[in-house]
Amino acid sequence: MKLHPLVGLLLCGTMHAASDANWPQFRGPQAGGVSAGVAPTRWEVGTGENIRWQVPVPGLGHASPIIWGDRLYLATAVRPGAKAELKIGNYGSGESYKEKEKHEWRLLCLDKVTGKILWDKPGHEAMPRQERHTKASHCNSTPATDGHCIVAIFGSEGLFCFDMEGKQLWRRDLGKMDAGPWDSPTLQWSFAASPVLHEGRVIVQCDVLSEQFLAAYDVKDGRELWRTPRQEVANWCTPSIATHAGRTQIVVNGWKQIGGYDFATGRQLWTMAGGGDIPIPAPVVAHELAFFTSAHGKFRPLRAVRLAAAGNITPEEVGATNQAVVWCHPRLGSYLQTPIVVGPLLFSCDSTGVLTCVDARTGRLHFSERLGAGGQSFTASPVAAADRLYFASESGEVFVVAASEKFRVLATGQVGGPCLATPAVSDGAIYFRTTEKLVVVGGKK
Repeated sequence: MKLHPLVGLLLCGTMHAASDANWPQFRGPQAGGVSAGVAPTRWEVGTGENIRWQVPVPGLGHASPIIWGDRLYLATAVRPGAKAELKIGNYGSGESYKEKEKHEWRLLCLDKVTGKILWDKPGHEAMPRQERHTKASHCNSTPATDGHCIVAIFGSEGLFCFDMEGKQLWRRDLGKMDAGPWDSPTLQWSFAASPVLHEGRVIVQCDVLSEQFLAAYDVKDGRELWRTPRQEVANWCTPSIATHAGRTQIVVNGWKQIGGYDFATGRQLWTMAGGGDIPIPAPVVAHELAFFTSAHGKFRPLRAVRLAAAGNITPEEVGATNQAVVWCHPRLGSYLQTPIVVGPLLFSCDSTGVLTCVDARTGRLHFSERLGAGGQSFTASPVAAADRLYFASESGEVFVVAASEKFRVLATGQVGGPCLATPAVSDGAIYFRTTEKLVVVGGKK
């Protein structure tokens, strides 16, 4: 049956709007960080201009908000009786913060439109099994949902699964997640990789000092389906899912074993070594390529790898290319932030606010410019609403940048407090998590 063109357009618009509403995991659908809805470029927290709502959030956490339908879910770690300390800014110290009190890991559910807290339920209570970096929290990992359940990693406390009303369904103890730099094993910085939920499986990348592995669990009961050992350093990377030419693989970042693994079996499909020796950003998948970056040490590469790669594809030098490595910039990568691809362009912002734009397919450099006057620190990864990019600094200043080949800052705004969590985007609104609040930038509904 042929549809009238107008009906077809309406159906396409409805389907697009429905998919645009959900932000189910770290960096949203397909972990791309991009939403089709148009969000404001200007707002004012104090006056409420273009602020849909703002509500206090208990505890401390850098986990991003996730959204399904008309509900928003947020994980946090609460230290009863005291506010958790946090040290932001650019500093070289890697010292850990020692906790002396029990924490309560909680899962909150809010009405996406009004900000009303629908429920606030405890998920786990214990003395933290691991110390945290002075800039980190005990709840860094973003939960994931498929609309039927919510999975969350509460650091060393384990992998948890809840129903959509916050009832715990199962828990897996993954052991003490001693995440710290490979060359200073006495330091503990806390776990940060987020779970990925895909086709009934929970995928976790657990590269810590004591053990490194990639594993898949059945979302129904937490049963381990497969576990693949890795020879890696401790890292804080979230895996991504890529489907190409009938093959679904899990792509992972790292230093010694960047690579792709078969989704069904966990078998390693390809591997690549080299780059920054403290990997943190997640891989980004677009244009039949997987994009990787890392920093610290001699190199901080930004590079593209074909999804059809096979075997050991490590180039002779970090900056070199080959049949599988399409392009590489050995010194333009980022330490903390995951890059973002909008249309044909890839954007990567480093910890000091230097924003780089390249052609995603060819690696051709369009610009490398600094956001602001300098001196600021950036931890949150960028998100995009239509053709606008949003970069939140740790101090809470947000830079709105045009997603174009030319560097253009469209506006700046404040979210009213330190911001280290990557925002969520849904229905033309951006959900910023500061250290004390959820602040939603969007036109009034």
